[in-house]
Amino acid sequence: MNLYLTGYRGSGKSTVAPILAGLLGWEALDSDAEIETLVGQTIAEIFAAEGEKGFRRWEASVIEGLAMLDRTVISLGGGAVLDPRSRERLGKTGKTVWLSVSAETSWARIAEDGVSTTQRPNLTQTGGIAEIEQMLAERTPIYESCADLIVEADHASPEEIATTIFDYFEPILLHEG
Repeated sequence: MNLYLTGYRGSGKSTVAPILAGLLGWEALDSDAEIETLVGQTIAEIFAAEGEKGFRRWEASVIEGLAMLDRTVISLGGGAVLDPRSRERLGKTGKTVWLSVSAETSWARIAEDGVSTTQRPNLTQTGGIAEIEQMLAERTPIYESCADLIVEADHASPEEIATTIFDYFEPILLHEG
């Protein structure tokens, strides 16, 4: 079984994953980092060269490979759960945790993170908080539908979030063969 962290950019997935993995004694991987390594380009470069559809094909392929792992905490890109086949794989191979944040929190965190702003493309013409609000409106039902656990991540520290997830899944993990 794997644990998959999903949510919009700035929700803390990439920060929480290694902390949670440490609590579990598991490995942590980031699907976006795996895509960049495989393709040899940043996410923004892939979007520029192949568009969002091309990126989503790479993403689905990487998720297919990551889903074959076991005892791994995997932070997913914010749009990874848009693909129905990827959602099915996640459900069959682990538990999915949605780190839910407000558009304001997401925007503040993205603005503070120079890497995110240079390596992740805008997904709409507007960009900024208007884009985040639009993306959250579209994606929230999908995040909710595939989440085994929803963690409000606006005000909790990464350590608190990791501990919440660990405490929730510990009984399941203790009985896993």
